[in-house]
Amino acid sequence: MGQTRLHVTASKAEADRIFAALEAAFEDDALPLAVQEIDEDRDLHEVSVYVDGDAASAEARMRAVLAGLGLPGEIGTEVLPDIDWVAKSLEGLKPVRAGRFFVHGAHDRDRRQDGDIAIEIEAGLAFGTGHHGTTAGCLEMLEEVVAAERPRNALDLGTGSAVLAIALAKLAQIPVLATDIDPVATDVAAANARLNGAAALVECITATGFDHPAFAARGPFGLVVANILAGPLIELAPDMARHLKPDGSLVLSGILDRQEEAVLAAYAAAGFRHRRTLHREGWVAIHLKR
Repeated sequence: MGQTRLHVTASKAEADRIFAALEAAFEDDALPLAVQEIDEDRDLHEVSVYVDGDAASAEARMRAVLAGLGLPGEIGTEVLPDIDWVAKSLEGLKPVRAGRFFVHGAHDRDRRQDGDIAIEIEAGLAFGTGHHGTTAGCLEMLEEVVAAERPRNALDLGTGSAVLAIALAKLAQIPVLATDIDPVATDVAAANARLNGAAALVECITATGFDHPAFAARGPFGLVVANILAGPLIELAPDMARHLKPDGSLVLSGILDRQEEAVLAAYAAAGFRHRRTLHREGWVAIHLKR
């Protein structure tokens, strides 16, 4: 059964009283409430309660609340369509081309072309559909690094949707360890790897920092990519050096243009040399060598 919106119209002052009373009445149920202006000239505001499933009990309690405030119990009811809003929003995303990579949703499968390294991502709760400048920049840089260096294993630290891990697996046909601190992201990443036929090469684990035994078991790595944030990347510089093979490559992103110098300084101190920076939409992807 879908969701029902119960709503009542009142003046601004009355709407505020109603909202406060309903918030207290439905506190234990954790039902979403909202108040919005619908007619400024007439001072009309609408207070809504959103109910999953059978709304009869909630409507009765709402009437009791209104009666307790001395207000008429004229409650409107609207049955909302049962829509997967995550899927709906992804339908509006256009596919992304970055080098040979073509990142798309299920609705754009027919737009794949010969020669594309197609990656289908329905990201859901995890970051990384390929549309953000950080992800697109990483994809372009990874293609260049893999072509030049032919790494034999890789790490995607902070994998999110696993778009970068899948890209590496499909491009280089090498094992990739994909880690994230968020178990929801890890589940999404594993599902995306299966969807793209990369599950045999991409191992998704939930891990904080480099303490998980999988890092020692699978490393050191010929290539590490980390599309997270500048602050954590700076803190992780010494650990990155310990888990990268001699002369291995590191691709970092999630870094604003103005944060580049601070990141480069931290990695220079950890023994890395800067090879190249790619700028995209105010963000940078940085290639470093150990």
